[in-house]
Amino acid sequence: MSARRRLAQSWEHGFTAGTGPLLSVLAGGYRGLVGARDWLYARGMLHGRSLGCPVVSIGNLTVGGTGKTPAVELAVRTLLDLGHRPAVLSRGYGRRGGGVQIVADAASIRLDAEEAGDEPFLLARRLPGVPVVVGANRYEAGGVARARFGVTAVVLDDGFQHRTLAKDLEIVMARATQPWGNGRLLPGGPLREPLAGLARADLVVATGARGPADAGEVTATVARLAPRVPVLTAVHVPTECFESTPMRQVPVGALAGARLLAFAGIGTPSGFRRTLDEAGVTVVEFEAFSDHHWYAREDLSRLERRAAVAGADGFVTTEKDWVRLRSLPPLARPVYVLSVRLALTSGEAEWRAAFERLAKARP
Repeated sequence: MSARRRLAQSWEHGFTAGTGPLLSVLAGGYRGLVGARDWLYARGMLHGRSLGCPVVSIGNLTVGGTGKTPAVELAVRTLLDLGHRPAVLSRGYGRRGGGVQIVADAASIRLDAEEAGDEPFLLARRLPGVPVVVGANRYEAGGVARARFGVTAVVLDDGFQHRTLAKDLEIVMARATQPWGNGRLLPGGPLREPLAGLARADLVVATGARGPADAGEVTATVARLAPRVPVLTAVHVPTECFESTPMRQVPVGALAGARLLAFAGIGTPSGFRRTLDEAGVTVVEFEAFSDHHWYAREDLSRLERRAAVAGADGFVTTEKDWVRLRSLPPLARPVYVLSVRLALTSGEAEWRAAFERLAKARP
């Protein structure tokens, strides 16, 4: 297990003796830095710069998977439905190279996954015709999108803490189960900022919840700290499946009863495992890699050995993981790739209304 994966588990289940005091000291320093920044923004000494078009931010309060990428896709599709010409802006975590880069334009994908980062590349695949631009400076990236493609709105991936860019709609994603981990700030916990930051949100979406009854902890926290903010609920729904080599579509239902070794390098692997269980897949082994893990030949060799011992018929992984292993030689057993989309289970009217207000501001 990687150090990053062990740290994430410790945030959920507790640290070993002797580690806590040191992390508490470091978290105190981090809290001071975050608090100073918030103080400066609250008093107008710092402010975000405007792109001159509506900006939708999809973000979270924690490190790890909360379903931001599917939420970005849903936001883009909502804007398209309302007549906007949107673009996606992303930092491009883990990409090779720097500066502002165009991952995809209206006609094609221009960068590979290593150059773009796994999530921007995945969004470019899922949203053909929508420009995707990466850059650590999201204001500069947005300027490129505006100048090159004439977009009328942008969706900012992982943008809640990116306050140098003015935003018109702040959507915060949170897991319905253990949404805040141990409730501590980095590095002692998964929180990127104090929970009081929820007051900046316009919508909070609890993922992995079939309705409000499944999102009690998120709802209680928002009611206490940001009572004006609606809490929506959503689940990740498998929408398609394909076999990677040779590339061919497979009905999602065809995986029911199959004995497969599952693996995933995403923020919340347990969510993928739950999706597989609900699809009726017999998971004979499950291997969790660290988030954004780029696969190497030795990883695939180890997976092959484990599959042989477990008697697996093949493998199943996420579309995001497939992006990070597609350039490697194929595995001997079939690899099934499951695509998921975000489906709102409550609050669809609030989601739509928030975007309609942006549509009225269209240039």
